Amino acid sequence: MVFLRRTALLRCLLLSAMLVLFLFVSSFWLPQSGLRECGSAWQPCLEVHPQTPAPPLVHDEAPPLIKECPGQSFQAWRLLRYLKSSRAEADDILLEPYLQSWDQLLNFMESLGTMVGFFSQKVKEKVVLIRELALKRAAEAHGKRGPSGLSGLQTPASFGLRSGPYRSVRSMVEAELKGGVVNFSWRTDSGCRTLLRLHRSLLWLKLMLEGLAEGPDTHGRYKTPGELSRDAYRVALAPHHPWVLRQAAEFVFLALPDRGFFLQLVCVETQRDAAPVLHAIIHALELVHAQTQRILAEHGMLELP
Repeated sequence: MVFLRRTALLRCLLLSAMLVLFLFVSSFWLPQSGLRECGSAWQPCLEVHPQTPAPPLVHDEAPPLIKECPGQSFQAWRLLRYLKSSRAEADDILLEPYLQSWDQLLNFMESLGTMVGFFSQKVKEKVVLIRELALKRAAEAHGKRGPSGLSGLQTPASFGLRSGPYRSVRSMVEAELKGGVVNFSWRTDSGCRTLLRLHRSLLWLKLMLEGLAEGPDTHGRYKTPGELSRDAYRVALAPHHPWVLRQAAEFVFLALPDRGFFLQLVCVETQRDAAPVLHAIIHALELVHAQTQRILAEHGMLELP
């Protein structure tokens, strides 16, 4: 009995140590150098989830099957509108609505509990970094002065994303290649490298939602959200992570809430009602992911270090 207790304790300690190590190592995934000083008129601070006016949308109305879900930060209809708006131009992805889509996806991830926090935190840092790069470039274009009427105030996160190099994925890629910001041999704080990490995470979420939309197996059993997240992770993210991160991620997926909680997030009560909502979101994610994939592939950026 004492031996069994000691074995269980050692196992718990080992898992805890792996999680701590995961969090420590993950802090090195995306160096954030040179972009964190803020407070001056020409380089203002950014909010993590800035409240900016919504951009023009591709469709004025969300699909009737997707409704407002009171009392929660994640809104499926809003995610859909931003995803569609990001495709407002042929053969490109607009960065402002793309990042606003990620604001909604972050709300979704953060609703899943604190154990998913290390995933959402890394995604959040990448979203903020692209916004900061856009602000920095726009500030330089203004001669290190804030835009007219905003001196000394907090600059909207949309500043630098509605025009200039960081207006779209394609314009950002071309500008950073021309400016020598992207390196194909070692890591840099480029928007292209950061976007690639978001791109892979988008695939992870898409694959997980595809699993949630599927019916039961031949025995009438539905896969748990933890199993679906694990399977999606192994395809989309695990090939790009070291062994210790992969092991810790497996542990985190065990803590995900049950399927009923996910149904509540899209404001439905049954699996049957959830399927059309999930398929609409999956389709929109697929279109954005496919177009981003094409642009990155055209420039050989799918394996940036």
